[in-house]
Amino acid sequence: MTVYEHMPSVGRKLLLAGRSGLNLTHAEPLSDLLARYGDAEVVQAAVREFDPTALRTWSAGLGETTFIGSSDRVFPHSTRATPLLRAWLARLDALGVRIAVRHRWIGWGAEPTTLRFRRADGSEVETTCDATVFALGGASWPRVGSDGGWVASFRAAGVVVHELRPANCGALIEWTPEFAERCAGQPLKNVALGVAGTWVRGDITITTSGLESGPVYPQTAAIRTSVERTGACTIVVDLQPDLDQSAIHQRLARRRPKESLSTWLRRALSLTPAAIGVLREATGNDVPSDPESLARLVKAVPLLVRGVSPIARAISSAGGIALTEVDEHLMLRRLPGVFAAGEMLDWEAPTGGYLLQASFSTGVAAAHGALARQALGGDAR
Repeated sequence: MTVYEHMPSVGRKLLLAGRSGLNLTHAEPLSDLLARYGDAEVVQAAVREFDPTALRTWSAGLGETTFIGSSDRVFPHSTRATPLLRAWLARLDALGVRIAVRHRWIGWGAEPTTLRFRRADGSEVETTCDATVFALGGASWPRVGSDGGWVASFRAAGVVVHELRPANCGALIEWTPEFAERCAGQPLKNVALGVAGTWVRGDITITTSGLESGPVYPQTAAIRTSVERTGACTIVVDLQPDLDQSAIHQRLARRRPKESLSTWLRRALSLTPAAIGVLREATGNDVPSDPESLARLVKAVPLLVRGVSPIARAISSAGGIALTEVDEHLMLRRLPGVFAAGEMLDWEAPTGGYLLQASFSTGVAAAHGALARQALGGDAR
């Protein structure tokens, strides 16, 4: 068995994912976890077969036991990807798996059993096999290898591949230069973000070009869809999700004489300068002074989003091979012996361990299919 990798080393995106702590999976009930994958039934089936418990057992078998952190996220005890990847590669080596780096797949030969590669020196080689598992990623963070370069070849082979689009990324907002300079990098802590009636709580980070992290990422799909359809999306931010509008009104009603807007909001609601700045941005610096109107605004600050971050800066990508193109073993119906896994497939999930879980699970499902085919007599790639 041979693994072909077009980068100088393998696992670069895994290492990137673990840069701030490798969130392997999530410990919520399996039924809730499966719902994170929407209507992607073949992905749900793969996750059900190789579930979070199986993934944690696999990690422990490589010497990286796991623990459940905040919000039920699961991490290896080292919290980093490097020890896990090192142990994984050692196991593959012990099993006799050959890894050929600097080999970029450039298409098939006359049959899907023939794979063509371009090496770093520009030379081309071909290899023949009975089963191939493709795990080339989507198109987010192309510098680590997933650049979507495979799409054209798959489409040329008749496979339906939906456009790769950014997922789990920032919302682009046209801040005034003054606000962007003053507030970029500051958090909006413990807020709720509403998009099309769906609310997600957490901490949001203000950037020079909009909002990122926390509640923004799970809402990316809804924001992106609205922007694609209408050119914009109005999102709303609840700056005080633990207080209802009436309670906020009562607090604001006790404004002291000659008290400035900022002082009033800090004293009554403990709003930070960044939160107050968002109120000013949303109203063109015409924040209402009557408590009732201001309370209503604090509970639903409207912000106009014009787009989402480019796919090269997204955490993950949506789109990819239509799920109708693969069977229950993730083999392409049009290309017998060719399997696909991970972000090459058209599914989408939020951050929090769901991305890596489905990538591992679909990889296992595709590998089982390939090994079953290999058992019929042949090599696998």
